[in-house]
Amino acid sequence: MQFYDVTMPIVETMPVYKNKPEKRPVFEITSNFDSGTVRETRIHLDVHTGTHIDAHLHMIDKGSTIEAISLERLIRPCRVIDLTDVSDAIHEVDLAPHSPQASEFLLFKTKNSFSHEFQMEFIYLAGDAAAKLADIGIAGVGIDALGIERSQPEHPTHKALFTKDITVIEGLRLREVPQGQYLLVALPLALVGLDAAPARVLLFPLNENLRHFFDSTA
Repeated sequence: MQFYDVTMPIVETMPVYKNKPEKRPVFEITSNFDSGTVRETRIHLDVHTGTHIDAHLHMIDKGSTIEAISLERLIRPCRVIDLTDVSDAIHEVDLAPHSPQASEFLLFKTKNSFSHEFQMEFIYLAGDAAAKLADIGIAGVGIDALGIERSQPEHPTHKALFTKDITVIEGLRLREVPQGQYLLVALPLALVGLDAAPARVLLFPLNENLRHFFDSTA
């Protein structure tokens, strides 16, 4: 079965937001064969590491936590939109030719997917585009950056999306994924009470059988 794994591998040398040392994962070997009979490792991990799903609590005081996002919202059809010609930020005018529709889950493929290092000037979703998507009533949005916005006071992008209960996935790797329709399978770690969770995200080309299944259960 063909599918795309669009998840960032979690390694100690991986890209992290603004290259902050405190955001890097650390693997601590707590038991090894030179001192015991088993190998065991403890992970020190920011919940916003790599490919992850944001909860409302990330930006909204007393907002809902990660377990409030049901798996039904994360296993569903989606559409990858190629925005690799966009510079700096995705604005409403960049989305207009793609005609976003209500209840769609949109994944934005940008120049970010072609860099293996964190870029301080990464492509992000600007506040005007987020407000338009919120007005349309999309179901979710994903982007190939470690943040869906940057350098925006008061975080208007996150807040516009979260106010309309739009799911946000960050840190996707879409370099090899053509524009088109897919089945999204995004499985966050089953964490409770937190502001985000790392996730394994797969995309399956959306054939007629899958399309019929979701149409019949809608």
